[in-house]
Amino acid sequence: MGYNPFSLENKTILVTGASSGIGRAVAIECAKMGAKLVVTGRNTERLNETFLQLTGEDQTQVIADLTDENDRKRLVEQTPILDGLVHCAGISGHSLFSFLKKEAIEQMFDINYFSSVYLTQSLLKNRKIRKNASIVFLTSTSGIVSSYMGGSLYSSTKGAISGLIKGMCLELAPKNIRVNSVMPSMVETPIMDDGALSDEDFIKDREKYPLKRYGKPEEVAFAVIYLLSDASAWTTGTNLLMDGGRTACY
Repeated sequence: MGYNPFSLENKTILVTGASSGIGRAVAIECAKMGAKLVVTGRNTERLNETFLQLTGEDQTQVIADLTDENDRKRLVEQTPILDGLVHCAGISGHSLFSFLKKEAIEQMFDINYFSSVYLTQSLLKNRKIRKNASIVFLTSTSGIVSSYMGGSLYSSTKGAISGLIKGMCLELAPKNIRVNSVMPSMVETPIMDDGALSDEDFIKDREKYPLKRYGKPEEVAFAVIYLLSDASAWTTGTNLLMDGGRTACY
């Protein structure tokens, strides 16, 4: 194989939320780039579907609910020393601020924010993330550069991660561990099928993008690969914007 600064050969990477959507795409594309993977998710059947699409040898899957402390502990125990960690686990939701209930707030923060915080802490404390490693979060334009009607809760979880990244990158820089995020706008994933918007709504929304379409999971995965690879060795503390030009219109 010729020179390729984006190669993930000889890198071990943990991908959360790998059972569908962007997480699945990240796992599959990282494997194609030569990575040894540990993939995790809550749904056994869907995670296995991802696992069967991984190329290469010595790939591992671990069923775990990252909001459960015991599951996180078991995942850490089964995880080898990592060169990369990608936080893709997350949920979306739409509710007007005035009608938000405590249960919904806690659930979304548990899944979108706290689970990744506690998992990363545990991996670091157990010395499972080596020097020169890369940690990548999946954030969103929502909560960082924009939001939407009914999106105050979802946006707040992504905004919290953005703040977390800024602090983490400073604290982990002495170990040359980089911390970044990929910040996409709308991406064609199963989350879009929750019935909150009609097909007509999506058609109208796509017209707001200069490229006239939403992103693809694989395109987000390629950006994650950049941040995991040696090609981004001087990149830390940033949110990599992927939005088809949408925010240029604001």
